[in-house]
Amino acid sequence: MTGYPLEKIYEEVAFIAYHFHWNHENVLNMEHSERRKWCDEISKINQKLNQTSQNLE
Repeated sequence: MTGYPLEKIYEEVAFIAYHFHWNHENVLNMEHSERRKWCDEISKINQKLNQTSQNLE
C-alpha cells in the first residue's frame, strides 16, 4: 500500500498556510481531499489576481 507522498503534503500545507496564514497543525490535520480543495481554491484566486493585474498594465 502506497501513501500520499510526504513531499506533496509539505507543499500543500506550506501553500495553504502561506496564503491563508492558517496554523500549520490545523492544515496538516485536514483530510487530504480537503487540503487539495483549498489548494485549488487558492490557485483560482491567484489566477484571477494575476489576470486582473495583467489587464491593468
